[in-house]
Amino acid sequence: MVGDANHKVDWGQPVGNDLQFVLYRALMQPPSAKNWQLRDRFLEVRSRWMTLIGEHLQTPQGQELEYWRIEKADSVLILPIQTDRILLPPPSYRPGVGQVTLDLPGGRISEEQSPAKAAIASLERELGLDASAIAALVPLNTEGWLVNSSFSNQKLYGFVAQLQADIPLLPDFVAGTYAISSDGVHQLLQDITCLQCRAVLMEWWLKQVLGPGNT
Repeated sequence: MVGDANHKVDWGQPVGNDLQFVLYRALMQPPSAKNWQLRDRFLEVRSRWMTLIGEHLQTPQGQELEYWRIEKADSVLILPIQTDRILLPPPSYRPGVGQVTLDLPGGRISEEQSPAKAAIASLERELGLDASAIAALVPLNTEGWLVNSSFSNQKLYGFVAQLQADIPLLPDFVAGTYAISSDGVHQLLQDITCLQCRAVLMEWWLKQVLGPGNT
């Protein structure tokens, strides 16, 4: 029996006809829960961007659920740093939200690329910097972070790119810079709303504050 003070859940007992609670119980399984079983796949739509999949899954409690998910390429985000400042490319249009947003440079990892090669290609595309401009490319995570595990298999890899101090920046490629300080990081967090960008920024900042191996 688990749950909070107002709503105890017995994982072995059936619940009523409340569909919302049935889904809640199916999703919020105890740590020892078994994987769900695939009953059938009733739809698969492929494009160059993603594959949309519709399936019927059966939970260990015997409930059959209709579930939709997408399969898509993993992605990278890079925090570019030159001496004592963070660099950001110009804002770009995001079709998902229908507006222009400020983001870290990044992109998809193609099948023939490693995360590091995808990061270098993203810096060249978004900041106009080739590989020679990068003094060090440091991964923030070696195992990809799950972006939205209930809906997608996509993983995110974060990098910090330390740029050569004497490399001139192209004005058309750099929209703004932020000081590497508490105030600078706070301001950047105010300016970016992309959750993945914020996660990469905070992972790096925690390593600066707490030291490597403490995040």
